[in-house]
Amino acid sequence: QVHVVESGGGLVQAGGSLRLSCTTSGRTFSSDDMGWFRQAPGKEREFVAAIRWSSSTYYADSVKGRFAISRDNAKNTVSLQMNSLKPEDTAVYYCAARSARISGVTTNNYDYWGQGTQVTVSS
Repeated sequence: QVHVVESGGGLVQAGGSLRLSCTTSGRTFSSDDMGWFRQAPGKEREFVAAIRWSSSTYYADSVKGRFAISRDNAKNTVSLQMNSLKPEDTAVYYCAARSARISGVTTNNYDYWGQGTQVTVSS
């Protein structure tokens, strides 16, 4: 059975930082592409960042330069360091995993999803 579990959400003031973590089990983590997505109230879920099994990284334009995704294959963990947070970053953040494939790493084309963790940025 596959589990994807996020942690690290919370409330932070604008300009502050948070670090999200995601751990998976039941899969060969080092062979997986990993992604972070978010969904704000009344909006569709959107791509935030992804890291391939090869450690290539991808970012949404809205977070580029502020967020950084990384992975630790020894701990089956992917992290999202979020700096210079803005109120518009407020959302539920989801971690997702998929078997490595050529395309679609920035789309919803993932096999497994976590339950999400709330990030709230106050102005």
